[in-house]
Amino acid sequence: MFERCEQLIAENAELERLLSDPSLHADARQARRVGRRHAQIRPIIESYREWLRLNQDVDAARELAGEDPAFISEVASLEAALEATVERLTALLVPANPLDGSDVIMEIKAGEGGAESALFAADLMRMYVRFAERHGFAIEVLDIEESDLGGIKDVSLAVKARGVPEPGQAPFDLLRYEGGVHRVQRVPVTESQGRIHTSAVGVLVLPETEDIEIEINPADLRIDVFRSSGPGGQSVNTTDSAVRITHLPTGVVVSCQNEKSQLQNREQAMRILRARLLVLEEERVAAEASATRRAQVRTVDRSERIRTYNFPENRVSDHRTGFKSYNLDQVLAGELDAVVRSCIESDMAARLSDVGA
Repeated sequence: MFERCEQLIAENAELERLLSDPSLHADARQARRVGRRHAQIRPIIESYREWLRLNQDVDAARELAGEDPAFISEVASLEAALEATVERLTALLVPANPLDGSDVIMEIKAGEGGAESALFAADLMRMYVRFAERHGFAIEVLDIEESDLGGIKDVSLAVKARGVPEPGQAPFDLLRYEGGVHRVQRVPVTESQGRIHTSAVGVLVLPETEDIEIEINPADLRIDVFRSSGPGGQSVNTTDSAVRITHLPTGVVVSCQNEKSQLQNREQAMRILRARLLVLEEERVAAEASATRRAQVRTVDRSERIRTYNFPENRVSDHRTGFKSYNLDQVLAGELDAVVRSCIESDMAARLSDVGA
């Protein structure tokens, strides 16, 4: 029934051999890759061994129950445990996304609604920063363009795991479903008559991973430099430190002006460019894959309205899963786990349905 698990046991033995070899850790990138794969398959093997043990226990209990009715209740208990293990193992064996376990570059952009949209973009940034901190992730602001009244027009954040995260607990695993249009309904601070306005903010979640190489030909890049804009300060508005990179084959444009030096801005822009090109490649592959795979990619589409934050009712509604709660203040304080869990469970149900079809 679970023949693939025997192959994973052999793979796990090889991974453990590599992890015990001191020479592996001389290459931090390769050590991280091996450690991540080991963390991915460990729970599968543990569940498989539990399944084998429970099968033996059920058979033994059934045999004993034939001689002594007192064992009948134990048979029912063991069968229930076996059924739960089968469900868990089946879910673990669903084909993984190659980007599982990745870090993330998150882009948040103000949209419809002017100043109010920029203010809500700042609210979303704080929400994601607090959520990431709650999960022990490191946060890095790659680029930011602020607006009046403390709002944000555009920000790029890197969210990175510290060490090797547990399966399903990496930044991309938890934030992948945040891509899309986030709608807010509230009375803006600029509204003098107390009317509720609706604004929108676009979020894009880009996986940043070392496991998948993205080759970029320097001849395919057009690099422009210009003066940074924003609050005054040393090197700001006085030197050509801001960088704009255009990837000519795809038309993808990335700009960074947050750092003081042109070299630093170029390095940050290249990180964002690699992440965007990785998503484009994933979308190309997904176009040739199953409907479930296409649905996963669609979750990072900025054009899809995914969630509404209604301040008068203190309500959060996810339009993909039907999730609804009345603790908006807590969600914006970073308590996003229940919303994220509804997306993960919905996606897993769809993937299991696709496997069973």
